[in-house]
Amino acid sequence: MCQVLVLSVFNGFEDLVKSLYSNFYTDVRVIASKGKTIFLSAEQINSIKNFKGVKNISLVAEEKALLQNGELQTVVFLKGVDDNYRNVSGVPQKMKGDFETGTADEPRLILGAGIEYAIGVQSEKSLTPLTVFLPKKIGYASSDPTSSLSEGNAYPSGSFAIQQDFDNKYVITNIDFVKQQMNYAGNEYSAAEIALLNPSQTDEITNSLQKMLGDNYKVQTKYQQNTSLYTSMKVEKWAIYAVLTLILIIAAFNMIGALTMLVLEKRKDISVLQSLGADKSLILKIFLSEGLILAITGAAIGLILATIICALQSKFKLVKLSGNSFLIDYFPVKLIATDFLLVAFTALIIAFIAAWFPANKASHQAFELRS
Repeated sequence: MCQVLVLSVFNGFEDLVKSLYSNFYTDVRVIASKGKTIFLSAEQINSIKNFKGVKNISLVAEEKALLQNGELQTVVFLKGVDDNYRNVSGVPQKMKGDFETGTADEPRLILGAGIEYAIGVQSEKSLTPLTVFLPKKIGYASSDPTSSLSEGNAYPSGSFAIQQDFDNKYVITNIDFVKQQMNYAGNEYSAAEIALLNPSQTDEITNSLQKMLGDNYKVQTKYQQNTSLYTSMKVEKWAIYAVLTLILIIAAFNMIGALTMLVLEKRKDISVLQSLGADKSLILKIFLSEGLILAITGAAIGLILATIICALQSKFKLVKLSGNSFLIDYFPVKLIATDFLLVAFTALIIAFIAAWFPANKASHQAFELRS
């Protein structure tokens, strides 16, 4: 029961985190295999756009920048996007204010909620421009280090709140402004972000796009864009499963003790069976089946109780999360059939091993029948 409950909570949190990250990361992302920028011709962009299974494509220019509001300043990732960005990303649905990125001459900024706090502005009400400092792609030989920086002013138009990793890091504007400030070529970009018609075909489409574009490009799935996050979630889940399995193994010693006592109590009955012609294998099966019956009964009750508790938690949110810093105030749960099979299989294997020792001892008991 505990194993299924803990695994279901991990599944719930995993789904929640994935849904948050999927609002920012697109289904597929094309970046440079070496270096920071890619070059895409109009023909290549059209080929990607018309590729089977591709819904839309957005071109991106992204770089670290310094954002300043009077005396307040912070380092951000300035992400320049084109008009198709609202069709490939979930950011516009997580906004306060308008998703307005402006033009190269009159740029507008969409700030993460954490960035707003860091530089002391309210995007929807701000009447003063913010100053953006960006590194130029080609620096100029000068004793003044600021000569390699470009400076531009932009008004905030709105803010987004998705997840702390993004809210404290990203500012979104239009791609032409970023490319102009950084001296990018006309066909030069940081990445191409792609939305798919059917996300279940991500691996197949990613492999096909990689073959079409060649080795100068790296085509990443949503998982590959965040390998460390998804890997850590899986490692944590299996680590807690291993700990609970160890507890289950320790608990199995109770079964060994109970079956051993049963063998000692039934010594005369074993001798009677031997006198009637029962061989060692039959006696072994009798006591082994006793242990498996205990395991199957216990596992079935545990799985049923876990299902009931998860259903109640899912509907009534009985167990709350402490603190108010998270997006939800209760433990999310999600039942997965493979978890049930894994837990049941684990319980049966441990029970079989635990029952084997007393059952084997019973089968090797010397025949003695006294009146």
